[in-house]
Amino acid sequence: AMWHGSGPVLIFGTYASLGVLEEAFAGAYGQQLAPLDLVVVDEAHRTSGSMGKAWAAVHDQAVIPTDRRLYMTATPRIWQEQPAYEVAEGVREALPAELAASMDDEAVFGPVLYKLSLASAVSRRLLARYQVIVLELTDPVVSPERLRGEERHSEKVRGQRLGALQAALLHAMATHGLQTCITFHHRTMEAQAFAAGLKAVAAKQHADRPGTYPGRLWADWLCGEHPAEQRREVLRRFGATARRAVLSNCRVLGEGVDIRAVDSVALLDPKGAPHDIVQAIGRALRQKPGEGKLASLIVPVFLQPGEDAEDMFTSGSYRPLVKVLQGLRAHDEEAVELLAIPQEPQKRTVEPSTSIGAAPEEGEEEARLLLRFAAPRDPRLVAEWVSFNVIDVERQDWARGWSRLKEYAEREGHVRVPYGHKEGAFPLGAWVAEQRRAFGAGQMTGRRAARLEKLGMVWSVADERFQENLEAAKAYYEQHWTLCAPRTAAVLDRPVGQWLANLRRPGALDCHPDWAAALEGVDRHWNPAWPAAWQRHYAAVRELLRGEDGQAVVLPGVTVHGMDVGRWLERQRQPTVWAGLSEEQRELLEELGIAPLPEAEAATAPGPAPTPAGAASPAGAFERGATALAQYRARTGSVTVPRQHVERLEDGTEVRLGVWLTNTKTRRAGLTAERLAALAALGLAWASEV
Repeated sequence: AMWHGSGPVLIFGTYASLGVLEEAFAGAYGQQLAPLDLVVVDEAHRTSGSMGKAWAAVHDQAVIPTDRRLYMTATPRIWQEQPAYEVAEGVREALPAELAASMDDEAVFGPVLYKLSLASAVSRRLLARYQVIVLELTDPVVSPERLRGEERHSEKVRGQRLGALQAALLHAMATHGLQTCITFHHRTMEAQAFAAGLKAVAAKQHADRPGTYPGRLWADWLCGEHPAEQRREVLRRFGATARRAVLSNCRVLGEGVDIRAVDSVALLDPKGAPHDIVQAIGRALRQKPGEGKLASLIVPVFLQPGEDAEDMFTSGSYRPLVKVLQGLRAHDEEAVELLAIPQEPQKRTVEPSTSIGAAPEEGEEEARLLLRFAAPRDPRLVAEWVSFNVIDVERQDWARGWSRLKEYAEREGHVRVPYGHKEGAFPLGAWVAEQRRAFGAGQMTGRRAARLEKLGMVWSVADERFQENLEAAKAYYEQHWTLCAPRTAAVLDRPVGQWLANLRRPGALDCHPDWAAALEGVDRHWNPAWPAAWQRHYAAVRELLRGEDGQAVVLPGVTVHGMDVGRWLERQRQPTVWAGLSEEQRELLEELGIAPLPEAEAATAPGPAPTPAGAASPAGAFERGATALAQYRARTGSVTVPRQHVERLEDGTEVRLGVWLTNTKTRRAGLTAERLAALAALGLAWASEV
């Protein structure tokens, strides 16, 4: 830190050195290291898990201050407590979510900036295509019962199992032309024993069939307890040999170790987590860009004596293969699901390593995943088995989530589930959030999307918030007859006034035409070209005059929701104010029967006055409209009137007949039986409807 000063610096460090960096940022060495512009966290899955472990300090801004963090990983880890029985039954509470750093938590790891899936990398020829080779072993001594029974951990059974695997692996390498292989074990003793006995097995196979098996083989092993110098020497010899080579390891070649490119890996004890399986096959996927290499993932299964291909569905022997395919599917869903696409049956004479999946179009690269068995298999049987054992398992989980969401929707009337909400022990809120993520990333099938949409699913968080605010806006409209709310208005604990004001800003809805349509469906004048305050007063007057005929009188001092609509209306009728209104504003007022004051009256009268009791009044608005409609019908033979049409009566009175018809139809429920009969007699079909 003292050498760094204030100049540019690039720091390389291991996670184990975080403590030293923390001291440098704290100024423990006499000069305080300035905050960094960027921290790149490689193999970031190593920092997930418990927030209490030392490596999690890289997430802490107080420990490692930086403007930005970039997390990179090939195997993202999602941490979530399983819904244990004790939690479901209320015996104990679930562990606090904040105690785990899960890589789907944007508060810790941020949003996904870029994702290159395994399938995409293979398709772009950045990584090698790969196949899964299934070693189907039938050994009366090493039976599935013994491997799963009480004696499965005995050295005798484990030794017999290793002996069968040694012969099977060398046979598979010879059959498929594999030259280099890394085997993965979960016990150091087994990795050592596998490598130690492999040369003797190879010599025996060569003696029996010298044309098939090579006479010499390189074999060695590594584990985490080996010193670094010994590891380097073994890896050097493994990379230098030209012979067929097998390197056995126990938890040392998963990640972060640079070794030669190999053409196969063997999961001889497939008990690891999905990310361990992907890290293992990653050893074989490396290739020069565009090289066209085919990597192999070898998985052994021990069959019952007499077991054949038709027994796949009922046999437990294929559990190791199911576990590996499920692990691969967690990171390469598209490729594994190709296995469930049935193809034409194989003939017995066809080489058993036939591709499974949809064939490429003419001119396209072969990108299918291969699933190879020792004996020929009907691809339709394989497809059905993969779908049942690998894919349908996940579909059952999805169906469980959908069922819980359906129950929630029927009970609550919507599917806007809070993230932390649970239905019993099922984390429904988190499940819904995952469905939105999958839909946004293009990883959801159309059938699933349609089923969720039928329940009322809103895909984006922004759309969901809009719908919630729209419900509040509708509630405001029910009370105030307009969406031109003041900024301070709040309904259902939501600041609906400020929300609507934000949406009225120029360009706010350019990218959301559906939002604009939804608002217009509530109030077509929610965003008028004139002041919102004018529209609020107008809506109050419109509601006040609903059902009135003719030119109603609203005196100054009449208030609605605290607004003096009488004084406002008096001002609108002043000729100078009326002239300043837009054409649409004047039309809105005229639809209510409101007209400007004559010049003389406007100059002498402070405001409109009611007609004195007993004084003669001109014919009402309804009578004038009916007379105008009869005149229009007699002249044109029709009662379909353009909205802008004005009909002049014999006494010179002008009636806005189109507007009158629209308003009269709108107020049909308030018309008397006599008036409806008069309109029906003129030929208006809607007036005669019961």
